[in-house]
Amino acid sequence: MLTPEERQEIEAELPRYPQKQAVCIDAMKIVQRHRGWVSDESIRDIAELLGMSADDLDGVATFYNLIHRKPVGRHVILLCNSVSCWIMGYERLHQRLCKRLGVQFGETTSDERFTLLPIVCLGTCDHAPALMIGNDLHVDVTPDSMDQVLENYR
Repeated sequence: MLTPEERQEIEAELPRYPQKQAVCIDAMKIVQRHRGWVSDESIRDIAELLGMSADDLDGVATFYNLIHRKPVGRHVILLCNSVSCWIMGYERLHQRLCKRLGVQFGETTSDERFTLLPIVCLGTCDHAPALMIGNDLHVDVTPDSMDQVLENYR
């Protein structure tokens, strides 16, 4: 069930769009901001509010890789795996992250602090390799500087 606050925030977005269904991505982002992820129950509730089927909304949710359909850690690490990042040291960074965190892509650390996910591009190819933690972009990352970046989220 959507909380009154979630429902109010979603309804506040409705006047910005010509059709209710167009609010679906914003609605899922609102729920995710409050809960950390978007459950099947949330999908059903949002779909009902927006007058669409849960299957259609789930199709939208699974298309966008920034909508989390299962629980994630407190900090989601998006590691860019674009060509520029590959050339500039992505593989070493990926290996170091996996070893340091004890997880692979799609997994969450045992303390539920970090979830590691790949992302196709962070749009900062001139400062590759790059990663994003939450809303914080980190560029020109090396395996050694990445250790310090992680410490800021402990």
